[in-house]
Amino acid sequence: MKNKILLIDTGGTFNKRYNPINGKLEIDTHSLALKEISKRWLTDFNIVTIIGKDSLDITSEDRLLLLATINLAKEEKILIVHGTDTMDVTARYLADADLEKCIVLTGAMVPFSIDPLEASANLASAVGYMQNLEQHGVHIAMNGVFGHYSKVVKERTKGKFMIKT
Repeated sequence: MKNKILLIDTGGTFNKRYNPINGKLEIDTHSLALKEISKRWLTDFNIVTIIGKDSLDITSEDRLLLLATINLAKEEKILIVHGTDTMDVTARYLADADLEKCIVLTGAMVPFSIDPLEASANLASAVGYMQNLEQHGVHIAMNGVFGHYSKVVKERTKGKFMIKT
């Protein structure tokens, strides 16, 4: 399954939807945003939904489940939609596992359900970036910034991702 991309949805802001009953933004655990975006593309995705949490709530057990999902995957290319607050922690965890897969993490700082532009752009950029990677490893693609996970950081004071200097 060299050409098929496994798209793992872990939750995060990307997937939050407004609940009119309680007035809260809640994680959609059915990957509706990803299904909406990917149905318009020619890329062949296999979408798997696991965890379904804000990244601040992701535990070691959740990361172990993510790692197991990746290890069992037939696909060599893995795209992970993840919350931005602990994306770097998960990326480092996966890199430490030394997987022979091409892994790209992406997400959104504004929910797709509120404004689909950022989430769609980040997902599209991550797919394009992944298609041009020639080596296995763990990468981040966010806000038009692409690179090895160790070089891309969330600059909280500026509200965007940047290359480490």
